[in-house]
Amino acid sequence: MPRLLTRRALNRATLERQLLLRRHNMPAPSAIEHLVGMQAQAPLSPYVGLWTRLDGFRAEQLGELITKRRAVRGWLMRGTVHLATARDYLALRPITQGVLARYFGASVFARNVAGVDMDELTAAARALLEEQPRTRAELGRLLGMRWPDRNAESLAFAITYLVPLVQVPPRGVWGAGGTAKLTTAESWLGKPLSSRASPDRMVMRYLGAFGPASAQDVAMWSGIAGARELVERLRTRLITFKDEAGRELFDLPDAPRPSPDTPAPARFLPEYDNLLLSHADRTRVTEEVRNVPLYPGNGAAFGFVLVDGFYRANWKLSRQRGHATLLVESFKPLPKSDRGMLAEEGERLLEFIASEATDRDVQFVPVK
Repeated sequence: MPRLLTRRALNRATLERQLLLRRHNMPAPSAIEHLVGMQAQAPLSPYVGLWTRLDGFRAEQLGELITKRRAVRGWLMRGTVHLATARDYLALRPITQGVLARYFGASVFARNVAGVDMDELTAAARALLEEQPRTRAELGRLLGMRWPDRNAESLAFAITYLVPLVQVPPRGVWGAGGTAKLTTAESWLGKPLSSRASPDRMVMRYLGAFGPASAQDVAMWSGIAGARELVERLRTRLITFKDEAGRELFDLPDAPRPSPDTPAPARFLPEYDNLLLSHADRTRVTEEVRNVPLYPGNGAAFGFVLVDGFYRANWKLSRQRGHATLLVESFKPLPKSDRGMLAEEGERLLEFIASEATDRDVQFVPVK
């Protein structure tokens, strides 16, 4: 009979894997690989995500990884933009390509380019993007000259789905930014995609960063079809548990599973942090059924707050004339002791994301 893992036990196990029970003395590339990439639709969110997990992390450390091509931003799990190390992108993209192709096939873009020779289209796009990085709009305009009877935007979006691309700096560099320009991963990194990409290895790594987890959780995180078959194939290498709802959970035999009573410090997470997006059942980090807000920000102005390991508030940064205010919007009134911990951690966050401000403060308000 599989052992029962309570919600709190699951919470602490996941926080330990996510480097959130304490800050770690770990190089940024190692942390990014341990987390199997970091969602980066909001280009600066990985900076806050690494700051909250690593001891002494500085923004320029990640900026240098990106400018020196040791880390890249491209489409991976769930068909979304992720930050990954260069070698991880080359290993993961062949596995997630099927996800992107499936999403493309169900999109309006596929309908708009139906009948176009896809081999010819992708070859033309590769040549244009390897000539020089281009915005999606520019790529669409150039492809539209060759296929004038087709929607230019759809031609460009087809390439986003079907060709392994990366967004080049200064996009994603703290303090720089800029319009997203694209090129092929192989030309940018000077290496081909891995010919030995392993879905089994990817699932094992997922469990190491997000487990214990169900087959449905694996599917939610990755977007890949056939997650149940993948997990079943690995069953003899894994151990199993049951959660409070009776769901079967899989895990690595030697993975850490701390005591449910382990203290969990207050943590500020960025928008789109994978902690809240990588399980079909989010109750391990949410005490109530609650939608995760997906802010249309840059990754350093909005986010989530963990108190005692659970999602209990949102945070927002407000700037005005040299003054930076961190607004902590709690779902329920917070005890004084929790507010004290959050105020201290919030001040540290402000020093990181608003270092130029001459005056900084943390305020607590109810969610609107």
